Amino acid sequence: MADSIAHRGPDDEGYFVSGPIGLGFRRLSIIDLAGGHQPMADAGETVWVIFNGEIYNFKELRLELEQMGYSFRTNCDTEVIVHGYLEWGTDVFNHLNGMFGLAIWDVRKKRLVVARDAMGIKLIYYRVSRNQITFGSEIRAILAAEWSQTEVDPLALNLFLRFRYTPSPLTIYQGIRKLASGTMLVIEKGKCREERWYNYKPTPFASPKSDEDAREELLQLYRAAVRRHLLSDVPVGILLSGGLDSGLLLALMSEEGESWPAYTIGYGDAFEDDELRDAAETASLLGARHVGIKLDQAEFERSLPEIVRCLEEPIAASSIVPMYFVCRRAREDVKVALNGQGPDELFGGYKRHLGVFYGDWWRRLPAGLRTVIGYVANQLPRNETLKRAVSSLATGDRLRRYQDVFSLAPAETIDGLFQDGSMNGNSEHELVKYWRPLAPQMSEIDELGGFQLLEIRSSLPDELLMYADKLSMAHSLEVRVPYLDRTVVEYVQRLDASFKIRSGTRKWLHRQVCQNYLPPRILKRKKRGFAVNVVDQWFQSTLKSQFSELLSDTNSLMFRLLRPEPVQALLKDHRSGRQDNHKLLFSLVMFEQWLRGIKSEQGAAHEANSRWSPNHSKPDSNALNPAPNL
Repeated sequence: MADSIAHRGPDDEGYFVSGPIGLGFRRLSIIDLAGGHQPMADAGETVWVIFNGEIYNFKELRLELEQMGYSFRTNCDTEVIVHGYLEWGTDVFNHLNGMFGLAIWDVRKKRLVVARDAMGIKLIYYRVSRNQITFGSEIRAILAAEWSQTEVDPLALNLFLRFRYTPSPLTIYQGIRKLASGTMLVIEKGKCREERWYNYKPTPFASPKSDEDAREELLQLYRAAVRRHLLSDVPVGILLSGGLDSGLLLALMSEEGESWPAYTIGYGDAFEDDELRDAAETASLLGARHVGIKLDQAEFERSLPEIVRCLEEPIAASSIVPMYFVCRRAREDVKVALNGQGPDELFGGYKRHLGVFYGDWWRRLPAGLRTVIGYVANQLPRNETLKRAVSSLATGDRLRRYQDVFSLAPAETIDGLFQDGSMNGNSEHELVKYWRPLAPQMSEIDELGGFQLLEIRSSLPDELLMYADKLSMAHSLEVRVPYLDRTVVEYVQRLDASFKIRSGTRKWLHRQVCQNYLPPRILKRKKRGFAVNVVDQWFQSTLKSQFSELLSDTNSLMFRLLRPEPVQALLKDHRSGRQDNHKLLFSLVMFEQWLRGIKSEQGAAHEANSRWSPNHSKPDSNALNPAPNL
């Protein structure tokens, strides 16, 4: 299991095996390089911890615990978790400000606790099978623990095709689950239960904030978060786009040091959306050492199967390609890179936020007028985003309304792709089912705030943060996200929507802070996000060539679960210009690429397991059997 994730921790390894428990760990050394060996225990060896991530407030917690009488033997943040658990039990998680996937073995109580951080920056996968539980930072560790026939979960596939990611607690693999952000597994007395430890409920400030107070308070929170996230005993850099968020992040880093290495992906001057020049200007303005990486379409097509392999689950986001390459280049110089992810979700940076923000106005229109506008919108060619928006904003139930905003396509369109009986009669393929437990947390915040809470708890950790973690750690690079520091997130969630969208301007308060550091020409740059529009262009042009073959070939592996006719109809409508289906088609291609990668390694799985499991059964050539070491 540990060998299968050696890329995540090439610097050290450690093991603890005792009776029913076995813990294995691979270390990427960042803090206390000499003293941070894991698994780590207290002096009496009553508590053992393995921990992936960083605790940014560990120095403050260490001082607090020392004042309570605890003695520390290292300068590592892991030891804070050990003593914190002895003092507070599982409530230790509420004291931690950081990113983590961790396991705690309580020797006295014979209790195992496995937990994922509040924002879901780090991942935990697990499987309960044959009276045992296996878990790890990646799926491949679980597959390495026990070779077995693993099949696609049709319910998870349905949700992936509709939303571009697989929401926790599901994975694309039947029987393998992932912890949702802010939740934990507790295993004791022969039972395993999953429960939420992070139950923060945002409440509006008792006294409304003035614009100036909110701007200054947010700035101070940003500064403190960046200072904490720069804590490292190894070199640190930044993944720099040409936009606001990473520009402000670099400016705040520059208050703490000089000449930070800044890494940007680009595509050449032929593309209007190329942002190498913009990022280089930002880096020069702020005294950073800019490193540009150029990517072309041939490399994009050649690399996609390897990127899918790294992800372990299909993710249909164009930015996976630039993320993979910018992380690979950054790792040549640094072990840690800061990333500007977060302000879009916190402050309403996407077009969908405008729809949610103005949704109340839409719902106040007379029903007849809404019907007319909806009819006109549906007649427009290739504007699926507008059509879905008009349809979703009239939905009465709050959670279902949010779900419809997220959807790539109506539920009936996705359901129609599946072969009869492939869903096994399961009609609960709705994201709302997994959101219901979060409803109490949004009871006191406005419409936009409720939508953003679900983004922060669902799509952000299970899509954007998931692939950032996988693609950075594939190159042994730790990516940190200061804007998702708990102090920042919990403050912003208490602000009303007027601080996020004002007079049609998105990320209003965040932009006010940016004005302190960035000139107007940077503030006015259009949003590009690693120039994923270029990758979208490449994908759409590739649809006309090799990728379209995946969708047209009735022997493609996806058609064991899906019907060829409706898939090919989507491709035909897209090519004709009647509809813009490229996002859904991209999802289907990613699924097929994932299936083909799995199939190509089935032989390796069988061969590897035959060496230590002489009584294993021969794999079914028609089953989807992932290799233990993907």
